[in-house]
Amino acid sequence: MKTFIIIGAINAFLSVALGAFGAHALEGKISAKYIETWNTGVQYQMFHAIGILIIGVMLGNLAPSSLLSWSGWLMLIGTILFSGSLYVLSLSGIKVLGAITPLGGVSFLAAWVLMIIFAAKNL
Repeated sequence: MKTFIIIGAINAFLSVALGAFGAHALEGKISAKYIETWNTGVQYQMFHAIGILIIGVMLGNLAPSSLLSWSGWLMLIGTILFSGSLYVLSLSGIKVLGAITPLGGVSFLAAWVLMIIFAAKNL
C-alpha cells in the first residue's frame, strides 16, 4: 500500500514538473510536433500516477491481492516505457525510440485489465 502511494505521488510530481519543463524550457527549442509528443507523455504519466495512487488506497482498505499489486507494477513499467520513450524521442528526435512506446501501452492495458478482474472478483 505505502509503496504504491509513494510511487504514485512521485509520478504525479514528476508529471507536473515535466509538464512545466515542456511548457517553459522546451518552448521554441523543439518543434511543435515534439512538444505535442512530450505533452502526451506527461498526460499519460499523470493518468497512471492517479491509477497507482488508487491501487495503493485499495490495497490499504481491501484484502491484499496480487492482481492489484501486478496492476500497480505494470502501470509503473508502462509509465517508464511509454512516457519515458516519448520524453527521450521529443528531446533526441530519434524516431526508432517510438518502437518502445507501444510496449508501455500494452503494460498500461494489462494493468487496467488486472484491475477489472480484481473488481469483478472482489467488489
